[in-house]
Amino acid sequence: MISGFAVAIAICALVVAVWSFVLVAMNRPPTTSLLYGLIGVEALLLVQAVISIMLLISGEHPGSIVTFLIYLLVVLLVLPLGTVWALAERTRSSTAVLGVACITVPVLIMRMYQVWEGASV
Repeated sequence: MISGFAVAIAICALVVAVWSFVLVAMNRPPTTSLLYGLIGVEALLLVQAVISIMLLISGEHPGSIVTFLIYLLVVLLVLPLGTVWALAERTRSSTAVLGVACITVPVLIMRMYQVWEGASV
């Protein structure tokens, strides 16, 4: 993994999380602009997935390939699943769900980086 890119993803996800929680405080449902922010973070995550797969193909390996790939799959699914949930309800609570999903992304990215650097489980 490229550590600088992982940090950039984490920061972007936290910015969108703060944006979500501001909307929660204003008692607003998810806005279109918030959804665009989520799309941006998901695009960064897809780039991270491509980078990770290319590094795996080139011969670099994390401490545990299975654990890393599971984290990679989960981090790619968190935002789309949270968005589906939020769009099904469109309330203040669904905006909070998006904020929590965005906070989950940096945690998963950090854990992926740890596994990549050699932590086994």
